[in-house]
Amino acid sequence: MDIQEIVRKVVEELSKEKKVIKEYVEPIKEDSIRFPEKQIKGVKEPHNAASIDRAQSITPARIGIGRTGTRMQTTSYLQFLIDHAAAQDAILKDVSDEFLQKIELKKLETKAKDMKTYLMDLDSGRKLSDESVAWLKENGDKNKDVQIIVCDGLSSSSIEANIEDLLPALMQGLQLKNISTAKPIFIKRGRVWVQDEVAAIINCSLVISLIGERPGLNTDESLSAYMIYRPNEKSVEADRTVISNIHKEGLAPVEAGAHLSELIEQMLRAECTGISFARKSNINL
Repeated sequence: MDIQEIVRKVVEELSKEKKVIKEYVEPIKEDSIRFPEKQIKGVKEPHNAASIDRAQSITPARIGIGRTGTRMQTTSYLQFLIDHAAAQDAILKDVSDEFLQKIELKKLETKAKDMKTYLMDLDSGRKLSDESVAWLKENGDKNKDVQIIVCDGLSSSSIEANIEDLLPALMQGLQLKNISTAKPIFIKRGRVWVQDEVAAIINCSLVISLIGERPGLNTDESLSAYMIYRPNEKSVEADRTVISNIHKEGLAPVEAGAHLSELIEQMLRAECTGISFARKSNINL
């Protein structure tokens, strides 16, 4: 029997098997597999169930999930894979143009032409591309109190999950306080320090960056807000104030918007951010 005949018979057998599977196995529906949003106790007959309940109530860590022999239970392992895949997607995928159009954000870019460059060359995400610099010089709102920047950072998922609620709340809070605000912009593959260059170009008093945090296995939707007053070439990390953990299971986006507008009002009055603001305000951020 020659090779072509062997291949033909194999294909015939595989076709028969697929036909049998199609006829006798009901297809799995998309919603037929469900994973609990809250942790479940996988420990069978625990000595102290109350301690597991308490631990699970104060942390999203995988505590009390049980085991089968020396391994995770299947449900826990599949949930781990789902969370890991979500974290990878958050980093590697882009915020969609449709979403940016929906919330009316102009898209600028940094010198990081792709995600590999962004991850390997930190400075590439701290400087705007030449085209974006030219656009901002020509079209940016100059001499305002506040400039809001939205950056995908390390989690595009956090932008699409939070900005629709956070940005209007922040804008409304600033408007009610009579704080002049430039039209918000989106910067693709931006890092925190890109805000310094933006502030220098448009001459704003304070710049706030809403940027996607590094995703973990507990959430891929966490956002941070970095604020700095009048940044310059001597600015360092200690000059910035950051509010982190903004997401539905942390600091809710709408609540964060209101809180940030209050902070910004205080920072503009104090004319500082970061450690200097904490000392002057006698608060612990």
